[in-house]
Amino acid sequence: MNRVINFMGIRHVAAVVTLLLTLAAVGSLAVKGLNFGLDFTGGTLIELGYERPADLQSIRGQLQRSGYGDAVVQSFGATTDVLVRMPGDDPELGNRVAQALEKASSDAFVVKRVEFVGPAVGEELRDQGGIAMLLALAGILVYVAFRFQWKFSLGAILSLVHDVIMVLGVFALFQIPFDLTTLAAVLAIIGYSLNDTIVVFDRIRENFRLLRKAELIENINISTTQTLLRTLATSISTLLAVVALMVFGGESLWGFSFALCIGVLCGTYSSVYIASILLIWVKLTREDLIPPVEAEAVDERP
Repeated sequence: MNRVINFMGIRHVAAVVTLLLTLAAVGSLAVKGLNFGLDFTGGTLIELGYERPADLQSIRGQLQRSGYGDAVVQSFGATTDVLVRMPGDDPELGNRVAQALEKASSDAFVVKRVEFVGPAVGEELRDQGGIAMLLALAGILVYVAFRFQWKFSLGAILSLVHDVIMVLGVFALFQIPFDLTTLAAVLAIIGYSLNDTIVVFDRIRENFRLLRKAELIENINISTTQTLLRTLATSISTLLAVVALMVFGGESLWGFSFALCIGVLCGTYSSVYIASILLIWVKLTREDLIPPVEAEAVDERP
C-alpha cells in the first residue's frame, strides 16, 4: 500500500478551529444578519435597453450623484441590457430614474419595463427557501441512514450544516447581498458537499470488510488517502469553473459563484475533518455495519 497520510493526527486541532470558525459565523449572523436583496425585501426593478454596450460603473455613479445611492445596477443578458434594482414602490420611480440618467449622460436608452416586488412576496420567497433547505437536509438524513448507518448520517448532516453556516456567516460578515441566486448556490453546496462525504464514507465502509485488523482511525486515514486524488480533482476542477464564473459572469452571478467557491472549500474540508471525526466520537465499529443475523431454526430429529 502506498504511503498513508495521517489526517486524523490533527483532528483535535481541526475540531477546535472548526468550532471557533463556526461560532464566528453564527455570531456574525446574530449581530449583523443577512443583507437580504430586493428579491426578499421588496422593491422596484427597472430594465433599461441601451443602443450601445452600457458602462455599468458609469451608470452607478450617475445614479449615486442623483440621490439613488442604494440602487443595484447589473447587466442582464446582452451588454446593452441593464437591470436597476432599488427599494421603493413608487410607480413613477422608473421615469425619475430615466430622467436622472438622461441628464447625466448622452447615451440613448429606453425603459423596457418597471416591476415592483412587494415585501409580502419577498417574505414568502424567503420562507419557502428556508423550508426547501430544511427539507433537503431532512431527506439527506434519511438517505444516508438507510444507505449506511445512523452514525454516518449524523456526520453527513453535521458537515452540511457547517458548510451552510460558513457560507451564510461570510455573507453576513461582509454584508454581501443575499438574493435568490445565492440561495440556489447554498442548495447546490448541500448537494456537492454530500457527494464528497458519501465517497469517503463508502470507502470507509468498504475498508471495514477488507482491512479486518485496522482500527477506526487507521481505516479513516487509509480511506481518505485513497480518495484524496479524486477529491482534489473534483474540487480543483469545480473551483476553476466557479472562479471563471466570478470573473466573467458579471455582477448578477457574482454572489452565486462566490457562495459556491466558499461552499466547495468548506465541503472538501468538512468531508474529512467533520464527518469523519464524528465517526470517531460516536465510536463507529465494524459490528455497526454487520446486519443482524436471524436465528436459524433448530433441526429437531426424532
